[in-house]
Amino acid sequence: MANNFDRNITREDLMRRRASLLQRMHIDGQLLFILLTIAATGLFVLYSASGKDWGLVIRQAVSFGIGLTGMLIIAQFEPRFMARWVVLAYVGGLVLLGIVLVAGDGAKGAQRWIYIPGVIRFQPSEFMKLIVPMMVASYLGSRALPPRLKHIVVALALAVVPFGMILIQPDLGTSLLIIASGAFVLFMGGLQWRWILSAVAAVVPLAIGMWFFVMRDYQKQRVLTFLDPESDPLGSGWNIIQSKAAIGSGGVYGKGWLQGTQSHLDFLPESHTDFIIAVLGEEFGLVGICLLLFLYLLLVARGMAITYKAQSLFGKLMAGTITLTFFVYVFINIGMVSGLLPVVGVPLPFISYGGTSIVTLLAGFGVMMSIHTHRKWIAQG
Repeated sequence: MANNFDRNITREDLMRRRASLLQRMHIDGQLLFILLTIAATGLFVLYSASGKDWGLVIRQAVSFGIGLTGMLIIAQFEPRFMARWVVLAYVGGLVLLGIVLVAGDGAKGAQRWIYIPGVIRFQPSEFMKLIVPMMVASYLGSRALPPRLKHIVVALALAVVPFGMILIQPDLGTSLLIIASGAFVLFMGGLQWRWILSAVAAVVPLAIGMWFFVMRDYQKQRVLTFLDPESDPLGSGWNIIQSKAAIGSGGVYGKGWLQGTQSHLDFLPESHTDFIIAVLGEEFGLVGICLLLFLYLLLVARGMAITYKAQSLFGKLMAGTITLTFFVYVFINIGMVSGLLPVVGVPLPFISYGGTSIVTLLAGFGVMMSIHTHRKWIAQG
């Protein structure tokens, strides 16, 4: 009996030590476990979606490693420090977006990247997905809530400036996500319903204005294809038709890993990026997609729990916004691949190939870990 009792005490002590170690490192164990599980799933699916390209998988794994390192480093900084210095990151981000417009690297008719030969090629707009909501949260976090009209105008301006610069590249999907992230901060800040309803009412005239004066021909074609994919089955409607065929052919249990035909026979374009969930659906069926969605829901649930426990206004605004924005990424990608939304070029988080996107997402979760593990700080003002 005594030996069993001592053994139980030892196990409890070990659990406490492990928990305290994670706390000292400012790591949320549950969040880290879910992220690693999704990352492993993403590499597993990417190997098949890329046509067994180990080089692509290794580059993705390296991006995960860089992102995880950045996440752990960011988690060490107090939210107070981030709120104080985010303005420099915001200004730096605008400078990088300006460089993209002047001397950016182009691909497929879009100028979105900065390329340093032999060093790195990255997309500054991805970083703004995190910097913009942090800037808005920092601004609103030092003011009384719900925000007044003048504060709403300033907060929207902070999001509209990068939105316009990214829209010019052109990158409609990223620009809309950035303006949405700024709006989420306002929503989390208790924006009055009259302003929310006014914004909803303004969507129609804004959409009409964007159709005639902002959207390019290929973007308009994406909307028309969304409404009727069969109108151009060998052109702009090809991706949607093939992705739905891939998902449907997978059935309940799928055809098996590496057994998909749509991707391996090159019927499905962009199978390793925007349309990778179609590969998952074909090879692992409805069960595979539901398991991935379950992991995403666990991540969102953990994010909402951290938001609820946050003890600073900046922390609540930021954690809630990161969680909502992440949910929107997943919703938009799955919606466009299944034909429920127009194709806007939004990757599936941690599954689609893309280094800058992964690093930015993990940086966001690093901010969330910091908020959760530095809960003794109470925002001033």
